[in-house]
Amino acid sequence: MLAKRIITCLDIKDGRAVKGINFLNLRDAGNPVEMAKFYSENGADELVFLDISATEERRKTLADLVLKVAETISIPFTVGGGISSVEDVEILLKNGADKVSLNTSAVKNPKLITELAAKFGSQCIVVAIDAKQLHDEWIVHLLGGKVATKINLFHWAREVENRGAGEILFTSMDHDGTKNGFANIALTKLSEEVKIPLIASGGAGNINHFVDVFDEGKADAALAASVFHYKEISILELKSELKRNQIPVRL
Repeated sequence: MLAKRIITCLDIKDGRAVKGINFLNLRDAGNPVEMAKFYSENGADELVFLDISATEERRKTLADLVLKVAETISIPFTVGGGISSVEDVEILLKNGADKVSLNTSAVKNPKLITELAAKFGSQCIVVAIDAKQLHDEWIVHLLGGKVATKINLFHWAREVENRGAGEILFTSMDHDGTKNGFANIALTKLSEEVKIPLIASGGAGNINHFVDVFDEGKADAALAASVFHYKEISILELKSELKRNQIPVRL
């Protein structure tokens, strides 16, 4: 069995790492370059860097900050925010990103997934899906969770896979920042719908939540922010506990 991955996420706004609850009430979490270096040296398997206001503000991801982060870390690095063209991806890869994450642009132009996968390879393309439950249905949201679509999470996940994405990063907006656990029921269904790796995001509050997301949610990777940013969970201690629960991890 492939090792399960622990991924740290830096949500970036105005050049600083931030964190909120249910995508709202953002507060400062620190210097992203310093934080990235710490995580790279202390057990994280991968780092995700999301410029959360890039699409909304119609500007490009902070490529210079991406370069500074890439120069300080030795783990795989995924970058998202404001990516809408081949040129955007070329700049980020040149500046040190290993993978790129698409969200709003993929929903608005699904052919972009196909185009980028063909040019750069599926292993380079992550599609992030932000969704919340509305009237008992998981609905995809755009622009940092601000705009609801009429798109069903599971239908969109299948299309994303069919178009060549290499991974799906699913964030439950209902669970984000609550520290009450991941959306394991939705994750289990996603794992039945698609074959590509699933990264679970939203809801991590303690070590048992990570055990559950791998055992019950069938996730391939778990992403978290605040519990790592504010030193509530040590990644090395987390991995040791996962191993004690027969969950394969890289130590």
